[in-house]
Amino acid sequence: MSNATTLPDAKKVGMVSLGCPKALVDSERILTRLRADGYAMSPDYAGADVVLVNTCGFLDSAKEESLAAIGEAINENGRVIVTGCMGEEADAIRAAHPQVLAVTGAHQYEQVIEAVHTHAPPSQGPFVDLIPQPDIKLTPRHYSYLKISEGCNHSCSFCIIPDLRGKLASRRIDAVLREAEKLVAAGTKELLVISQDTSAYGVDTRHDPRQWKGREVRAHMTDLARELGQLRTAEDKAPWVRLHYVYPYPHVDHVIPLMAEGLLTPYLDIPFQHAAPSVLKSMRRPANEAKVLDRIKAWRDICPDIAIRSSFVVGFPGETEADFEYLLEWLEEAQLDRVGAFRFEPVEGARANDLPDPVPESLKEERYARLMEVTERISAAKLDAKVGRTLPVIIDEVGEPDEDGDIGATGRSQADAPEIDGAVYLRNVPETLAAGDIVEATIEDADAHDLFGVIEN
Repeated sequence: MSNATTLPDAKKVGMVSLGCPKALVDSERILTRLRADGYAMSPDYAGADVVLVNTCGFLDSAKEESLAAIGEAINENGRVIVTGCMGEEADAIRAAHPQVLAVTGAHQYEQVIEAVHTHAPPSQGPFVDLIPQPDIKLTPRHYSYLKISEGCNHSCSFCIIPDLRGKLASRRIDAVLREAEKLVAAGTKELLVISQDTSAYGVDTRHDPRQWKGREVRAHMTDLARELGQLRTAEDKAPWVRLHYVYPYPHVDHVIPLMAEGLLTPYLDIPFQHAAPSVLKSMRRPANEAKVLDRIKAWRDICPDIAIRSSFVVGFPGETEADFEYLLEWLEEAQLDRVGAFRFEPVEGARANDLPDPVPESLKEERYARLMEVTERISAAKLDAKVGRTLPVIIDEVGEPDEDGDIGATGRSQADAPEIDGAVYLRNVPETLAAGDIVEATIEDADAHDLFGVIEN
């Protein structure tokens, strides 16, 4: 007769993750820890013993979305733990939803785990946590976010991120590189480097050097970029390495040659936010350089294929028509590849709320429409110039055959980050094509945002 003991069914955790990629990484880490503790993941509300809602609290509209998500989880499941940026406003959350079981703040992993243990005690046997468990990913297998730091040292007048996530806290360079190596070994073909301020990586640790692969490497953006460029996939190919949230400090100039050499994806995500000097001063933006246009030109001279994406705020308090016209002229000269725009929205606790001369909502809408018209025209011209070229494309999704048996696929060029930029739509792809494949595609057509093509034979 067997003495084997049947382990009880694992408790199940559901997850709703809102907000930016940095919050998504937090969600992945929380779920990885919980699985190591013997929990299983539930894909729906009904099967979960407890639901985690990872909130966003950056804008009032994001807070409303977070409160709505918490309400939905309570209605569908009833047992809800709240974490994330809006978790700093526990009183507001409990006022709206007194039924929540617990509330914790951004990247407070230990408190979240403890809350889950309290309200849905783990049911594993005594040896389950000895079994190695792979990390949980909430993104597709072929791309991964690599978070290099938490928090921010800036004091922009419209932002409360330092209040939510604290001052800059950089991860050890060897820990970051070890994680990147592990992700690539597990099938990641594209690494997206994220933080609140990627250019400031290591400032808080005085660029503390560590040993890596027999050499000393500093906790510095340029050292990190150079080392990530040495990684290789199982096919002995360099993964795409994409830099996000890069403030244009002088040392950013040193990563452009790495793009030209093929060690980095030729892409920079720089949050300029505005161009008019008076608005930037009111915003208390760092790295406000009058010669930024000259630097962009120099970057393109070194790496002609570099794609620059940015985001801008229209209708900031005190923004005059002259300021807005200055921004439009700056955009015409800068010729940025990808642009996102936001209408200024007051955030509780932000200093910008107290600034004089608020811009009327109707004028914000008008300026937003004018800015998008300019940037769409620039984007359309830039994409049209790619027609006839052959570009590398990473495949995100392969469709089902149509009535004629033809298969289409959706991918991205090196100028397109997932979720925020455009796509490349491919026709007549082979049935062997899979997500994560990187192919050479000839571009046949373009519109204001996307490219259309066929895989080169």
